[in-house]
Amino acid sequence: MQATNTIPIVMLASGDPVADGRIVSLARPGGNLTGLTNMSPQLSGKRLELLKEVVPGASRVAVLGPLTNLTWQSQFRSAAQQLGVHLQWLQVQEADQIVNAFEAAMNGRSNALIVVPSAITNSYAQRIVNLTAKHRLPTMYGVNRYVLNGGLMSYGPSIAALHHRGASYVDRILKGAKPADLPVEQPTKFELFINLKAAKQIDLTIPPNVLARADSVIK
Repeated sequence: MQATNTIPIVMLASGDPVADGRIVSLARPGGNLTGLTNMSPQLSGKRLELLKEVVPGASRVAVLGPLTNLTWQSQFRSAAQQLGVHLQWLQVQEADQIVNAFEAAMNGRSNALIVVPSAITNSYAQRIVNLTAKHRLPTMYGVNRYVLNGGLMSYGPSIAALHHRGASYVDRILKGAKPADLPVEQPTKFELFINLKAAKQIDLTIPPNVLARADSVIK
């Protein structure tokens, strides 16, 4: 967007493009940007709820990521209040802050962790997964790639489904549609991934009612 305000841009999985100031509204983007939102900030409460089901004794939950988005913070605070959970914010905007963030979580006696999906956290997914195993910290992720690489569990929209829908935007734009007139779509398919190997490594038993709701279970 900094490079051009005329060439059409299709986003495939933006978190909160309205709050971030990238578009005017979902219904009328208003510029040269359109596409899909993954609604990730709005799923914060659901992720915390699922994590609490898996770790019912968790009274302190750390949240790791670039936590500048006010929607993220509001959603987490609301869910934490309802669940009786104290949140510990672990601000990470650079790779060299990740290790220190985990040390802060341990010093803060957090019982579990939620990793906010972002460019920085997703770029260092394997490092984060390894650190959660090292510190035996039950962790919820927003993207299933973490679970496929050894993480405990994830909940979020199907990224594959979003990418497939993105192709339809490219098709319409190439046929003459203007990005400003194409409403930004929200996801309709959500997935819960659980890794039983990761659970076993930290001596954690996943409740049967949670397993029954999983879309994919890695054994």
